[in-house]
Amino acid sequence: MYAERASSLLPAARRLLDLDTGGGELLASLAPLPRHTVAMEGWPPNISIADRRLRALRVAVLGAAADQIPVRGAAFDLVLNRHGALNAAEIARVLVPHGRLLTQQVGSRNGLELNAALGAPPATDPASWTLDVAVDQLRDAGLRVLDAREEMVEYVFHDIGAVVFQLRAVPWQVRDFDLNRYDRRLRALHERLCSQGAFTTRDHRFLIEAELP
Repeated sequence: MYAERASSLLPAARRLLDLDTGGGELLASLAPLPRHTVAMEGWPPNISIADRRLRALRVAVLGAAADQIPVRGAAFDLVLNRHGALNAAEIARVLVPHGRLLTQQVGSRNGLELNAALGAPPATDPASWTLDVAVDQLRDAGLRVLDAREEMVEYVFHDIGAVVFQLRAVPWQVRDFDLNRYDRRLRALHERLCSQGAFTTRDHRFLIEAELP
């Protein structure tokens, strides 16, 4: 949904900002891009990867976190943000009048079932980052919300190795994860997987399209 909508917005855009671009994979897949396109990435290992990938598309890559955008005001008519920090005031500042924001966010209810199965506290307050919270912040910053959707998408594990891999790949889900510390809970979840064949958790995602009047 996000990539398709982003692609449909590009033909009308002259100046594009992609926040938290990661390694630039998704942005590159949307080519052709506007002549004036800037990508931002705050995690140092990704900056050089994004720069190498996007250089051929003549995209400038700024090494900066998405919560503070180091460009002048009213610089872009389209801002894309997939799973990046969402600073509503900064986005409103850098958009031209009638400029658009499209963002897909990871919500604070992400993977709660997995934390519960391991006896771990939620990664964050489950009510802290939801569609309603983000919509309120954007409206307070002066943006007009055009579309807002929220989903809880099933994510199924079939073996305990996949669970461990996931927890190591996204260490913020269970911040103190360690095999020894969670040995008893992991073994119990392993037995559950063996008897039931699968364990289902849910990914919390929401998408917002907004415009600066």
